[in-house]
Amino acid sequence: MNIFRALLAIQCIYTLLTALWPLADIESFMAVTGYKIDVWLVKTVGALLVSIALCMGTHLFIHTDHRPVVVLCITSAIGFICIDFYYALNDVIRDIYMVDGCFQIVLLLAWCYIVAFRYKLIKAAGVTDVIVK
Repeated sequence: MNIFRALLAIQCIYTLLTALWPLADIESFMAVTGYKIDVWLVKTVGALLVSIALCMGTHLFIHTDHRPVVVLCITSAIGFICIDFYYALNDVIRDIYMVDGCFQIVLLLAWCYIVAFRYKLIKAAGVTDVIVK
């Protein structure tokens, strides 16, 4: 398994697990993350994250242009970083969310490395039109 597929699998599984947790057991989720008034909203976000995780997962099994899933992975990590740190540092949500924010930073840095490394290889090869696989 190459680094692209490994990172994609890690982010897919992590996203799927964090998405399913509030859907499967909202009580344990709230025990860790804090009481939520709008449980429906937590479950809606969980359901949407399942879709994102499944999109990531399908790219592990298809041979196509992977740039869209890279954009999805990078932008979802950036979104979580911003939300986790902004609201935790402003005491809106529990500090445990900053653990997720730190993991998202690791994912973002790994994706940036992969994109930069692949760009360097593509540029060195002199290729102008490429499908990233």
